Amino acid sequence: MIQAAKGTEDKKDVEDFKEMVSEELTPYASAILLDDEYGTPAIKARHAGCGLLSSYEKTGYDTTIPGKLPDLIENLSALRIKENGGDAVKILVYYDPDEPLEINEIKYAFLERIGAECREVDIPFFLEPITYDSKVTDSGSLEYAKLKPTKVKKAIKEFSKPRYGVDVLKLEVPVNFNYVEGFAQGETAYSQDEAARHFEECSDLSPLPFIYLSAGVTAEMFHKTIEFANKHNVEYSGVLCGRATWKDGIEIYGKQGDDALREWLRTQGKENITSLNALLDQGAVPWWTKYGTLEDVHVVEK
Repeated sequence: MIQAAKGTEDKKDVEDFKEMVSEELTPYASAILLDDEYGTPAIKARHAGCGLLSSYEKTGYDTTIPGKLPDLIENLSALRIKENGGDAVKILVYYDPDEPLEINEIKYAFLERIGAECREVDIPFFLEPITYDSKVTDSGSLEYAKLKPTKVKKAIKEFSKPRYGVDVLKLEVPVNFNYVEGFAQGETAYSQDEAARHFEECSDLSPLPFIYLSAGVTAEMFHKTIEFANKHNVEYSGVLCGRATWKDGIEIYGKQGDDALREWLRTQGKENITSLNALLDQGAVPWWTKYGTLEDVHVVEK
């Protein structure tokens, strides 16, 4: 997206954009998710009080074989991420719980190895399962919207198992808000009561702390989503909202350059984060809530 907006294929354009986002917005964030491929300058530019979640997987997947199988960045390890100042390892895995077992067994074993590696070097493991249906090509369609709640619930059930060693789940919201009654512009897949039930059931299913990802929706839609979760007392512990925060700055960067992007980040970009922080203050719960109290966590750790 960034290179297309600039009309180039220069890797430095991506690095520069991420560096400016990191420098301008991390004073208002508790952590930032970055990768070594394009994010090294941004890692160095982040605010001193901002934590670092490091991506361990390669972007995308092998399209020549079925299953959207994951792969790791070759020159990384959980130990190297920790040595490089990372506060947590993040892994994204595409997951269709209803795909053939021989495909999912590869993903299960892959994540078991990651979990064991993170435990060995004592670094938190954030898992981001992105659900899909192998027979539905458009994940934004009404057809998939009807399947999504069940897929997300199955993902929570599977990856909350202790064998994977996951510390925090980075979850999709369980419905597509473009098809929720009262939010949809056309056809609907769920009433608001049904959507609320899916949120509540997912929250109850997870024995692990979880945060919501924005999944590329607009800042306005993500705010409405979190307001909805707050209204229904969902026990989420935060958000990771990359594109919902900075996506609108890409066109400005492409057409007007660095200074214009910085001005946008210092105004609208900052507003995107601080207004979301206000919503989190109203509804998000501490990560240790799933374990009882903070004292209970300390007992377990001992």
